[in-house]
Formats: sequence, C-alpha cells, structure tokens
Amino acid sequence: MAPRRRKTKRRRSRSFSLINALEAYTYASILSEGVAGTSPWGMITGATDLGYTTTDVGIGMSVNALSGAQEISLGDIVSNPGTALSEMSKNLQSNLVPMAVASLVTGVGFRFGKRLLRRPIGNINRNIMKPLLGAGIKL
Repeated sequence: MAPRRRKTKRRRSRSFSLINALEAYTYASILSEGVAGTSPWGMITGATDLGYTTTDVGIGMSVNALSGAQEISLGDIVSNPGTALSEMSKNLQSNLVPMAVASLVTGVGFRFGKRLLRRPIGNINRNIMKPLLGAGIKL
C-alpha cells in the first residue's frame, strides 16, 4: 500500500492588520457601551463610584439611591461586584437589540468595505507599509 500524502502546512500571517484591529475595537466598543455604558478605555480607567447614597426627602424620611451606575468601570466591578453585575445585566437586557443591530451592521460594513477597497488597500500595503514599516504591519 502506498504511503499517504501529508497535507502541506499553511503559514499563518505574522503581520498585524490595522483594519482588523479597528474592527475588533468597534465590536469591543459596542459591547462595553451596551453593557457598561462607557467606552472600552473608560471601562478600564473609569472612576470607582458605584454605590448607594442616602438622600433626605423630608419629614424624617430618607431614600437609598444607586449612584454611579451610568458608567461602570473595572474598579466598580472589583469593589462592588454584586451591584455592578446586576446593573450590567439590566443594561444588557435593555440594550440587546441595538447591540445586535450595531454588531450586524459593523460586520457587514467591514466585510463589504474590505472587499470594495481590496485594490487600494493592497497598493498601500505593498508601496507604503512594507517599505517603511517592514513586514510586521499592514493596513
């Protein structure tokens, strides 16, 4: 019996694509704005201000109100995980449809844009990016 042929190994692209990075950041922005109410950078570096405040409404009565729930950061998640996660789940439930639509439009837009601009992107990669920046970065 003849020996089996081995499949040729495919090389993985070792370059960093700026367009793919922009697409990934767009998806991260959609997710973080819908769930946490802020950008990915704001979620990482935002203030830790999630908590309950007591306000006096008069006649000896006071009300506990949640403050800082508009923008949830990693500091909020670490310091008060129960409240932060419950607010994030409420935001997810209320923003699920707009997030899905934005994600769908983003995927279709990037796919169509890459296909439509294939020749100019290749020209920029070949004539500008590769000679100036080397083989590590492409558009």
